[in-house]
Amino acid sequence: MPKTEIAAKNLDGWFVLHQFFRASWPALKRHDGRRLNEIGAEFTTLLQRWSSLEDGWSRCYRIVGGGADFLLLHFRPTLELLAEAERKVQLTTLGDYLELEYDYLSVVELGLYQLTAEFAKRKAVPDEPEAMATWREELEQQAEKAADTDFARRRLYPQQPDEMPYICFYPMTKRRGESENWYSLPLAQRAAMMSDHGLVGRAYAGRINQIISGSIGFDDWEWGVTLFAQDALDFKNVITDMRYDEASARYAEFGPFYVGKRMRADDWLELGRT
Repeated sequence: MPKTEIAAKNLDGWFVLHQFFRASWPALKRHDGRRLNEIGAEFTTLLQRWSSLEDGWSRCYRIVGGGADFLLLHFRPTLELLAEAERKVQLTTLGDYLELEYDYLSVVELGLYQLTAEFAKRKAVPDEPEAMATWREELEQQAEKAADTDFARRRLYPQQPDEMPYICFYPMTKRRGESENWYSLPLAQRAAMMSDHGLVGRAYAGRINQIISGSIGFDDWEWGVTLFAQDALDFKNVITDMRYDEASARYAEFGPFYVGKRMRADDWLELGRT
């Protein structure tokens, strides 16, 4: 038996940055309607350009509660392009009136728990380093086949469904304490729990669209969860249901929750209107 447990193989897609801003409304209100229209039009032009990128996209959401007013959500193929998106927001006139409340950096992820567990069952995990290297290479080949599917591409390079304007975001971590440690569990046990977890989510197919993004080494939590919905109440329903499966009830810890609704790019033209 190996001395440590095997990590499930993951596929990685777009990098993603969630930026939560609080607007400086007193400062904005010092401008007359004409100047506010100019500020809004400049930001509208930027968002419209980002909505039609060849690789990636950005959108804005009005957040309700949570200490933030707006979420800017960016998907890009590289970290450098995310940094460029940050800079362009800062360089707009509106950027002078947006105070960053919270941000989260991650990469869209598709976990291959079942594939990894089935491969380990067919071909036992070796102890010897050389044999282990060969084992991992073979697993990588299996993962590459899984990546070359429409399902994987939809998950790794997601789009927000037009019929799902509501958004919910929260970070989460798997427990690794003395009594409950996700990372010390056998691979087969983790795979079984994640399969059960996925069955709960699939009951909301057509009502909830989910994006999982990995952030180990990128941010303070281990994953970010972004949900889109037709009805905001479904966020409460699906998260409640998932709290009762073993993967969440015993091993999950959750960060702050942010909920809001998608804005049109030209909604910023309303800045100058009361």
